[in-house]
Amino acid sequence: MPESLDEALAEVRSLLLGPDLSRAVAAGRRRGRTPAVVRAELRPVTLKAGPRLQIATFDGARPHTRNVAAGAEADAAVDALLAEPFGNWHVETAGATLQVRITKKGAAQVHRATVDRDRTPETEHDRAKEYLLDPGDPLFAAVGGNAAKRRQVDAFLRALAATLPAELTGRLRVVDLGCGNAYLSFAAYRYLTGRGLEVDLVGVDVREDQRRRNSALAEQLGCADRVRFVAGTIRDAEVAEPPDLVLALHACDTATDDALARAVRWGARWVLAAPCCHHDLAAQLRHHPAPDPYDPLTRHGILRERFADVLTDSLRAALLRLHGYRVDVVEFVDSRHTPRNLLIRARRTGSAGTPEQHADYRRLVTDWRVTPALERLLGAPTSADPAPDGSSSGVPSSGAPSTAVASSPIEAA
Repeated sequence: MPESLDEALAEVRSLLLGPDLSRAVAAGRRRGRTPAVVRAELRPVTLKAGPRLQIATFDGARPHTRNVAAGAEADAAVDALLAEPFGNWHVETAGATLQVRITKKGAAQVHRATVDRDRTPETEHDRAKEYLLDPGDPLFAAVGGNAAKRRQVDAFLRALAATLPAELTGRLRVVDLGCGNAYLSFAAYRYLTGRGLEVDLVGVDVREDQRRRNSALAEQLGCADRVRFVAGTIRDAEVAEPPDLVLALHACDTATDDALARAVRWGARWVLAAPCCHHDLAAQLRHHPAPDPYDPLTRHGILRERFADVLTDSLRAALLRLHGYRVDVVEFVDSRHTPRNLLIRARRTGSAGTPEQHADYRRLVTDWRVTPALERLLGAPTSADPAPDGSSSGVPSSGAPSTAVASSPIEAA
């Protein structure tokens, strides 16, 4: 039941200034009132000068962070925040969680919970940053910066950092195919511009309402001149310039193949694709007996589905190699956060696959009597066909050339 607002805020104050604080967030607004900042986050940090209370606020345009000393300075800073008309307070300590929501009538709805935390709060901020994108970045305030989302963003950015050369300079053209709500698109933009690159990013999604939403978010984040969105299919959406980097994160089923095929035809230098569901080859496997002696792999439905996942992504990686890419298949993010945690990373080399690789691919699809969607899109690879840069590689065996690649202003040592 509702409690006194003054008493609830006094309890919040005691926890914010107490020795067991892990993290606290103030957000939202009360009826008819607007706080001076959109969001505030507090947590203890340990600096060379000693322990401090870090206060990160977001005013709707940019984050502001300051570290205040215990005592009068921290007391004054906390009192100033408690005086703001925030609609919600969420406070985590070493052993408890307190949530306060201010009702329309000005009362406090309070929820208290005891928590058994099996980890120590991370407070050593003089060490290397844990996240590649600051958790106080305005992006997280705009899209919702819960811990799971920050972990996924960080995992993606680490994969991106491992894909691109450390010496990369100049202009980088990025296309995100099937961008959805685009929070990973924006994360990539903010991280790459933070590395000093001049980034132009285009997000593609089939839904017009997503295009409008994402465009409005780009305006809010102040990057609409460099980040734009178009509505259309992955296969056909209009993109003005061939990109250097193609992203396709959790595109469903053969939409991943559409994205990989388009990246190959563009001659994109780097590709990051996180496949989602896999139905195409699973359906093909149901209509043909498995080659000897592999019937146990597909006899049971659940095993057939899981094997189809592995076979699909193995053939995608093999086809990319035959089309002039060096490919790694790695874990995207810990499986505790999402079961769709595989990531295909590819870098264009222009080198043809070896005759043995071509033979292995052809034997695999022949024995299992499948035709991958990516092969249907690009054509069966042959080692004699030219790659986009003129070297020998796999392109459609019909002889149709890949789309010519515009010269890139990106420089890499």
